[in-house]
Amino acid sequence: MESIEYKKGYKNFLGCKIDLRFRPFIPRKETEFWVKEAIQDINLSRAKSRESLSILDIFSGSGCIGISILKHTKNSQMIFAEIDKKFIRQIKLNLKINKINSRRYKVIQSDIFKNVTGIFDYIFANPPYVALKNKHLVQKSVLDFEPHKALFGGEDGLLLIRKFLKDARKYLKGGGLPAACLSGRQGRQGKIYMEFDHLQKKELEKLLKKLNYKNYKIHKDQFKKYRWLIAK
Repeated sequence: MESIEYKKGYKNFLGCKIDLRFRPFIPRKETEFWVKEAIQDINLSRAKSRESLSILDIFSGSGCIGISILKHTKNSQMIFAEIDKKFIRQIKLNLKINKINSRRYKVIQSDIFKNVTGIFDYIFANPPYVALKNKHLVQKSVLDFEPHKALFGGEDGLLLIRKFLKDARKYLKGGGLPAACLSGRQGRQGKIYMEFDHLQKKELEKLLKKLNYKNYKIHKDQFKKYRWLIAK
């Protein structure tokens, strides 16, 4: 049966109306939970600063993550990166619906980092991460109606996560250097926020160590399942 969100045509996400007419992946409660935590982190860390923040929302889909961040943070500039032309139209529509000033964002078509330039204070990623080997665990309504390209991440679910984490630090302020090596505005260390499947925790930790990520923390969602990470 088709989801109620597709029937209604929209989904509420952290106070934003996310239109779904182009059938992007429907925003989930689990994502809403950690994005809210991230927004609180940004606002707390930048409370006394007027400096502009550069943020990348990659694998944007409906644009729900980036739009909610723009809506709830000040002095932030967002790049939305999405490979699917149909979903790029969806992102642009949702930005207009939520009355985000066009000077605060840019929407680009990009296969992960292919067309991304610059460095960022924050990178947000909710990549396709469901393992094809676990397809039998996915609800029938999701399989029947939601975009598989936004759902599956190869046989083990880590195909796009590997590609993302391999290059992400090149686009992050600080570039993974120790904080002691950094100073001043240009020396701020950036952060990566990424969602993943709770079944992938052990393999993800191995991958992070293999790629020499030394400063990261894996967090649980509201259902007490490991769901998202912060990496510097």
